[in-house]
Amino acid sequence: MEYKIRKVGLEHLNDAAELFNLYRVFYRQADDYEKCKQFIRERLDNEQSNIFLVYVEDKAVGFVQLYKMYHYIKLAKQWLLSDLFVHPDYRGKGLSVALIDRSKQWCNETEACGLMLETEKTNDIGNKLYPRCGFEYDGQHNYYYWWK
Repeated sequence: MEYKIRKVGLEHLNDAAELFNLYRVFYRQADDYEKCKQFIRERLDNEQSNIFLVYVEDKAVGFVQLYKMYHYIKLAKQWLLSDLFVHPDYRGKGLSVALIDRSKQWCNETEACGLMLETEKTNDIGNKLYPRCGFEYDGQHNYYYWWK
């Protein structure tokens, strides 16, 4: 399957927002395209994330979103692979792997030490995909959240 991966700018906002909305619906959140569009626009306007879209025949079918973090041991920048999504009609065609590979390339381009990610324990697809892509499972840490 032929595809192209593009770094998102404001000219790609509608495509990114549409996929981000579908991604959130996948994670049992309310369908809200306009709020997703505003969220993505703010991330781009404030240079708070880097997003890559994968296109098949000029249709955006998947994305990855990366946030900058810093690693205290390596004393270097790293990227949080926060969001990865491929439209269900295009899954199983290697597009998730291509987006992860592009994220690794972004690490090289930005002199980052690596990628970090978290996924739900019930995400069977992701929990099989990430080790295949060279990620190591860190079973020594628990992740906790505080929400206001």
